[in-house]
Amino acid sequence: MLDSTIKVKAKETLTIEADAVRNLSSHINDEFEMAVKAILACKGRIILTGMGKSGHIGRKIAATLASTGTPAFFMHPGEAFHGDLGMVTAEDIVMALSHSGESTEVINILPIIKRIGASIIALCGKKNSSLGENADYYVDVSIKKEACPLGLAPTASTTATLAMGDAIAMALLSVRNFTAKDFAVFHPGGALGRRLLLTVENVMHSGDDNPIIGKDKTAKEALFLMTDKGLGATSVINESGKFIGLITDGDIRRGLSHGIEFLNESVEHLMTSQPLTITRNKMAAEALSIMEKHKPRPITVLPVIDKDNNPVGIVHLTDLLRQGVV
Repeated sequence: MLDSTIKVKAKETLTIEADAVRNLSSHINDEFEMAVKAILACKGRIILTGMGKSGHIGRKIAATLASTGTPAFFMHPGEAFHGDLGMVTAEDIVMALSHSGESTEVINILPIIKRIGASIIALCGKKNSSLGENADYYVDVSIKKEACPLGLAPTASTTATLAMGDAIAMALLSVRNFTAKDFAVFHPGGALGRRLLLTVENVMHSGDDNPIIGKDKTAKEALFLMTDKGLGATSVINESGKFIGLITDGDIRRGLSHGIEFLNESVEHLMTSQPLTITRNKMAAEALSIMEKHKPRPITVLPVIDKDNNPVGIVHLTDLLRQGVV
Protein backbone atom coordinates (compact mmCIF):
# COMPACT_ATOMS: atom_id res chain seq x y z
CA MET A 1 0.00 0.00 0.00
CA LEU A 2 2.82 2.39 0.92
CA ASP A 3 4.70 1.66 -2.30
CA SER A 4 1.57 2.35 -4.32
CA THR A 5 0.98 5.68 -2.58
CA ILE A 6 4.56 6.79 -3.25
CA LYS A 7 4.35 6.03 -6.96
CA VAL A 8 0.91 7.54 -7.41
CA LYS A 9 1.83 10.79 -5.67
CA ALA A 10 5.14 11.08 -7.56
CA LYS A 11 3.42 10.60 -10.93
CA GLU A 12 0.68 13.02 -9.97
CA THR A 13 3.25 15.65 -9.05
CA LEU A 14 5.04 15.31 -12.36
CA THR A 15 1.76 15.48 -14.28
CA ILE A 16 0.65 18.64 -12.47
CA GLU A 17 3.99 20.36 -13.01
CA ALA A 18 4.18 19.28 -16.65
CA ASP A 19 0.69 20.66 -17.24
CA ALA A 20 1.68 23.93 -15.54
CA VAL A 21 4.62 24.36 -17.92
CA ARG A 22 2.59 23.26 -20.95
CA ASN A 23 -0.11 25.83 -20.19
CA LEU A 24 2.48 28.65 -20.19
CA SER A 25 2.36 28.68 -23.98
CA SER A 26 -0.94 30.54 -23.80
CA HIS A 27 0.80 33.20 -21.67
CA ILE A 28 3.20 34.14 -24.46
CA ASN A 29 1.23 37.21 -25.44
CA ASP A 30 1.73 40.89 -26.20
CA GLU A 31 2.62 41.61 -22.57
CA PHE A 32 5.35 38.97 -22.69
CA GLU A 33 6.68 40.48 -25.94
CA MET A 34 6.73 43.97 -24.42
CA ALA A 35 8.74 42.70 -21.44
CA VAL A 36 11.31 41.00 -23.69
CA LYS A 37 11.61 44.11 -25.86
CA ALA A 38 12.20 46.18 -22.73
CA ILE A 39 15.08 43.89 -21.79
CA LEU A 40 16.51 44.16 -25.30
CA ALA A 41 16.44 47.96 -25.02
CA CYS A 42 17.85 48.00 -21.47
CA LYS A 43 21.17 49.85 -21.19
CA GLY A 44 21.79 48.59 -17.67
CA ARG A 45 21.48 45.19 -16.00
CA ILE A 46 18.58 42.86 -15.27
CA ILE A 47 18.26 42.48 -11.51
CA LEU A 48 16.32 39.46 -10.31
CA THR A 49 14.69 39.55 -6.89
CA GLY A 50 12.39 37.22 -4.99
CA MET A 51 11.88 35.80 -1.53
CA GLY A 52 12.11 32.19 -0.40
CA LYS A 53 11.67 29.61 -3.15
CA SER A 54 11.09 32.41 -5.67
CA GLY A 55 14.51 33.73 -4.71
CA HIS A 56 16.13 30.41 -5.58
CA ILE A 57 14.38 30.48 -8.95
CA GLY A 58 15.48 34.10 -9.42
CA ARG A 59 19.11 33.12 -8.89
CA LYS A 60 18.85 30.47 -11.59
CA ILE A 61 17.16 32.83 -14.06
CA ALA A 62 19.84 35.46 -13.41
CA ALA A 63 22.55 32.88 -14.09
CA THR A 64 20.86 31.77 -17.31
CA LEU A 65 20.46 35.34 -18.54
CA ALA A 66 24.06 36.22 -17.73
CA SER A 67 25.44 33.16 -19.50
CA THR A 68 23.43 33.86 -22.65
CA GLY A 69 24.39 37.48 -23.21
CA THR A 70 22.12 39.48 -20.89
CA PRO A 71 23.99 41.05 -17.93
CA ALA A 72 22.05 39.99 -14.84
CA PHE A 73 22.42 39.30 -11.13
CA PHE A 74 20.28 38.41 -8.13
CA MET A 75 19.44 40.84 -5.33
CA HIS A 76 17.91 39.52 -2.11
CA PRO A 77 14.86 41.70 -1.30
CA GLY A 78 15.57 41.66 2.43
CA GLU A 79 19.16 42.81 1.93
CA ALA A 80 17.94 45.31 -0.67
CA PHE A 81 15.76 46.97 1.97
CA HIS A 82 18.87 47.38 4.13
CA GLY A 83 21.27 48.91 1.64
CA ASP A 84 21.63 46.65 -1.38
CA LEU A 85 19.23 48.84 -3.37
CA GLY A 86 22.35 50.88 -4.01
CA MET A 87 23.09 48.27 -6.68
CA VAL A 88 20.11 49.49 -8.71
CA THR A 89 20.40 52.34 -11.23
CA ALA A 90 17.84 54.13 -13.37
CA GLU A 91 19.06 52.21 -16.42
CA ASP A 92 18.36 48.81 -14.88
CA ILE A 93 15.31 46.59 -14.99
CA VAL A 94 14.25 44.78 -11.82
CA MET A 95 12.56 41.47 -12.53
CA ALA A 96 10.54 40.64 -9.42
CA LEU A 97 9.30 37.12 -8.73
CA SER A 98 6.31 36.38 -6.50
CA HIS A 99 3.57 33.91 -7.33
CA SER A 100 1.06 35.62 -5.06
CA GLY A 101 2.32 39.07 -5.92
CA GLU A 102 2.13 39.95 -2.24
CA SER A 103 5.53 38.89 -0.84
CA THR A 104 6.14 41.55 1.82
CA GLU A 105 9.88 41.86 1.25
CA VAL A 106 9.39 42.34 -2.50
CA ILE A 107 6.49 44.78 -2.14
CA ASN A 108 8.44 46.88 0.37
CA ILE A 109 11.21 47.69 -2.12
CA LEU A 110 8.94 48.59 -5.06
CA PRO A 111 8.53 52.29 -4.07
CA ILE A 112 12.31 52.74 -3.80
CA ILE A 113 12.88 51.05 -7.16
CA LYS A 114 10.30 53.40 -8.66
CA ARG A 115 12.04 56.38 -7.07
CA ILE A 116 15.42 55.28 -8.45
CA GLY A 117 13.84 55.14 -11.89
CA ALA A 118 14.41 51.50 -12.77
CA SER A 119 11.69 49.63 -14.63
CA ILE A 120 9.95 46.62 -13.05
CA ILE A 121 8.98 43.36 -14.72
CA ALA A 122 6.69 41.17 -12.62
CA LEU A 123 6.85 37.39 -13.02
CA CYS A 124 3.69 36.82 -11.10
CA GLY A 125 0.62 34.61 -10.89
CA LYS A 126 -1.87 37.43 -10.23
CA LYS A 127 -1.99 40.59 -12.29
CA ASN A 128 -4.32 42.33 -9.83
CA SER A 129 -1.83 41.83 -6.99
CA SER A 130 0.34 44.56 -5.45
CA LEU A 131 3.31 43.47 -7.55
CA GLY A 132 1.31 43.05 -10.75
CA GLU A 133 -0.33 46.46 -10.46
CA ASN A 134 2.90 48.31 -9.66
CA ALA A 135 5.02 46.71 -12.36
CA ASP A 136 5.76 48.32 -15.70
CA TYR A 137 5.56 44.95 -17.44
CA TYR A 138 3.69 41.81 -16.43
CA VAL A 139 4.60 38.23 -17.37
CA ASP A 140 1.88 35.77 -16.43
CA VAL A 141 3.14 32.65 -14.63
CA SER A 142 -0.21 31.66 -13.12
CA ILE A 143 -1.01 27.98 -12.63
CA LYS A 144 -4.16 25.97 -11.99
CA LYS A 145 -2.86 24.36 -8.80
CA GLU A 146 0.23 23.43 -6.86
CA ALA A 147 1.43 19.83 -6.84
CA CYS A 148 1.56 20.00 -3.04
CA PRO A 149 -1.61 18.26 -1.73
CA LEU A 150 -1.85 20.94 0.96
CA GLY A 151 -1.63 23.68 -1.64
CA LEU A 152 1.12 25.30 0.41
CA ALA A 153 4.59 24.27 -0.77
CA PRO A 154 5.61 26.12 -3.98
CA THR A 155 5.93 23.35 -6.55
CA ALA A 156 4.15 23.86 -9.86
CA SER A 157 4.39 27.64 -9.41
CA THR A 158 8.18 27.65 -9.06
CA THR A 159 8.54 25.17 -11.93
CA ALA A 160 6.41 27.41 -14.14
CA THR A 161 8.38 30.52 -13.17
CA LEU A 162 11.67 28.77 -13.88
CA ALA A 163 10.41 27.65 -17.30
CA MET A 164 9.16 31.16 -18.11
CA GLY A 165 12.57 32.54 -17.18
CA ASP A 166 14.11 30.11 -19.66
CA ALA A 167 11.58 31.22 -22.29
CA ILE A 168 12.61 34.85 -21.78
CA ALA A 169 16.32 33.98 -21.94
CA MET A 170 15.96 31.90 -25.11
CA ALA A 171 13.84 34.56 -26.80
CA LEU A 172 16.55 37.13 -26.04
CA LEU A 173 19.28 34.76 -27.22
CA SER A 174 17.53 34.18 -30.55
CA VAL A 175 16.80 37.84 -31.27
CA ARG A 176 20.41 38.76 -30.50
CA ASN A 177 21.75 35.95 -32.73
CA PHE A 178 23.82 34.75 -29.77
CA THR A 179 26.18 32.05 -31.09
CA ALA A 180 27.99 29.05 -29.67
CA LYS A 181 31.21 31.09 -29.73
CA ASP A 182 29.51 33.85 -27.74
CA PHE A 183 28.33 31.24 -25.25
CA ALA A 184 31.86 29.90 -24.91
CA VAL A 185 33.19 33.34 -23.96
CA PHE A 186 31.12 33.11 -20.77
CA HIS A 187 32.02 29.43 -20.21
CA PRO A 188 35.81 29.30 -20.72
CA GLY A 189 36.33 26.54 -18.18
CA GLY A 190 35.62 22.85 -18.53
CA ALA A 191 35.02 20.70 -21.55
CA LEU A 192 32.45 23.09 -23.02
CA GLY A 193 34.89 25.98 -23.14
CA ARG A 194 37.66 23.84 -24.55
CA ARG A 195 35.40 22.50 -27.24
CA LEU A 196 34.12 25.87 -28.33
CA LEU A 197 37.17 28.07 -27.88
CA LEU A 198 40.18 25.94 -28.83
CA THR A 199 41.45 26.43 -32.36
CA VAL A 200 43.52 24.04 -34.43
CA GLU A 201 46.56 26.24 -33.74
CA ASN A 202 46.12 25.59 -30.01
CA VAL A 203 46.42 21.82 -30.39
CA MET A 204 48.52 21.19 -33.50
CA HIS A 205 52.13 20.00 -33.55
CA SER A 206 54.25 22.68 -35.22
CA GLY A 207 57.88 23.69 -35.68
CA ASP A 208 60.30 20.86 -34.90
CA ASP A 209 57.40 18.68 -33.78
CA ASN A 210 55.75 18.85 -37.20
CA PRO A 211 56.90 15.87 -39.33
CA ILE A 212 57.68 16.88 -42.92
CA ILE A 213 59.48 14.87 -45.59
CA GLY A 214 60.51 15.52 -49.19
CA LYS A 215 58.76 13.61 -51.95
CA ASP A 216 62.02 11.96 -53.12
CA LYS A 217 62.77 10.41 -49.73
CA THR A 218 62.17 6.68 -49.21
CA ALA A 219 59.52 4.86 -47.24
CA LYS A 220 62.29 3.77 -44.86
CA GLU A 221 63.21 7.39 -44.16
CA ALA A 222 59.57 8.27 -43.68
CA LEU A 223 59.20 5.42 -41.20
CA PHE A 224 62.19 6.65 -39.18
CA LEU A 225 60.74 10.18 -39.14
CA MET A 226 57.30 9.00 -38.02
CA THR A 227 58.88 6.91 -35.29
CA ASP A 228 60.90 9.91 -34.10
CA LYS A 229 57.93 12.31 -34.01
CA GLY A 230 55.47 9.73 -32.70
CA LEU A 231 52.47 10.92 -34.69
CA GLY A 232 52.08 8.02 -37.11
CA ALA A 233 52.18 10.23 -40.22
CA THR A 234 54.19 12.87 -42.03
CA SER A 235 53.36 15.59 -44.50
CA VAL A 236 55.03 15.35 -47.90
CA ILE A 237 56.42 18.42 -49.70
CA ASN A 238 57.77 19.16 -53.18
CA GLU A 239 60.99 20.97 -54.08
CA SER A 240 59.38 24.33 -53.23
CA GLY A 241 58.35 23.18 -49.78
CA LYS A 242 54.66 23.07 -50.68
CA PHE A 243 52.35 20.43 -49.27
CA ILE A 244 51.53 17.72 -51.81
CA GLY A 245 50.43 14.74 -49.74
CA LEU A 246 50.44 12.63 -46.59
CA ILE A 247 51.95 9.27 -45.79
CA THR A 248 51.01 7.29 -42.69
CA ASP A 249 52.43 4.31 -40.84
CA GLY A 250 49.38 2.42 -42.09
CA ASP A 251 50.49 3.02 -45.66
CA ILE A 252 53.89 1.60 -44.83
CA ARG A 253 52.49 -1.43 -43.01
CA ARG A 254 50.32 -2.27 -45.98
CA GLY A 255 53.29 -1.88 -48.31
CA LEU A 256 55.51 -4.15 -46.21
CA SER A 257 53.02 -6.96 -46.72
CA HIS A 258 54.37 -7.16 -50.28
CA GLY A 259 58.02 -7.45 -49.22
CA ILE A 260 60.81 -5.55 -47.50
CA GLU A 261 61.96 -4.03 -50.82
CA PHE A 262 59.03 -1.70 -50.42
CA LEU A 263 61.08 0.38 -47.96
CA ASN A 264 63.17 1.69 -50.84
CA GLU A 265 60.15 3.09 -52.68
CA SER A 266 59.94 6.87 -52.90
CA VAL A 267 57.43 8.61 -50.70
CA GLU A 268 55.82 10.27 -53.72
CA HIS A 269 54.63 6.90 -55.02
CA LEU A 270 53.14 5.86 -51.68
CA MET A 271 51.53 9.01 -50.30
CA THR A 272 47.89 10.04 -50.42
CA SER A 273 48.05 12.95 -52.81
CA GLN A 274 44.80 14.67 -51.83
CA PRO A 275 44.31 14.04 -48.12
CA LEU A 276 41.91 15.98 -45.95
CA THR A 277 43.53 19.10 -44.47
CA ILE A 278 42.59 21.99 -42.23
CA THR A 279 43.82 25.52 -41.51
CA ARG A 280 45.15 26.74 -38.18
CA ASN A 281 42.33 29.24 -37.53
CA LYS A 282 39.58 26.61 -37.62
CA MET A 283 38.00 25.38 -34.39
CA ALA A 284 39.50 22.25 -32.87
CA ALA A 285 35.99 20.79 -32.73
CA GLU A 286 35.82 21.03 -36.52
CA ALA A 287 39.06 19.05 -36.84
CA LEU A 288 37.57 16.33 -34.66
CA SER A 289 34.40 16.29 -36.74
CA ILE A 290 36.39 15.89 -39.97
CA MET A 291 38.33 12.97 -38.49
CA GLU A 292 35.26 11.21 -37.14
CA LYS A 293 33.17 11.59 -40.31
CA HIS A 294 35.84 10.40 -42.74
CA LYS A 295 34.73 7.42 -44.81
CA PRO A 296 35.12 4.51 -44.97
CA ARG A 297 36.74 4.78 -41.51
CA PRO A 298 37.79 7.64 -39.19
CA ILE A 299 41.30 9.06 -39.48
CA THR A 300 43.67 9.98 -36.65
CA VAL A 301 45.80 12.74 -38.18
CA LEU A 302 45.03 15.91 -40.07
CA PRO A 303 47.69 18.05 -41.80
CA VAL A 304 47.45 21.79 -41.17
CA ILE A 305 48.29 24.04 -44.13
CA ASP A 306 48.36 27.81 -44.58
CA LYS A 307 46.93 29.91 -47.43
CA ASP A 308 50.12 29.37 -49.46
CA ASN A 309 49.86 25.59 -49.11
CA ASN A 310 52.74 25.33 -46.66
CA PRO A 311 52.47 22.51 -44.08
CA VAL A 312 52.51 24.40 -40.77
CA GLY A 313 51.42 21.62 -38.45
CA ILE A 314 49.61 18.38 -37.87
CA VAL A 315 46.73 17.52 -35.55
CA HIS A 316 46.45 14.12 -33.90
CA LEU A 317 43.22 12.67 -32.56
CA THR A 318 44.73 11.89 -29.16
CA ASP A 319 45.66 15.55 -28.65
CA LEU A 320 42.07 16.62 -29.28
CA LEU A 321 40.74 14.04 -26.82
CA ARG A 322 43.35 15.00 -24.24
CA GLN A 323 42.18 18.62 -24.45
CA GLY A 324 38.59 17.56 -23.84
CA VAL A 325 37.40 18.30 -27.38
CA VAL A 326 34.63 15.71 -27.60
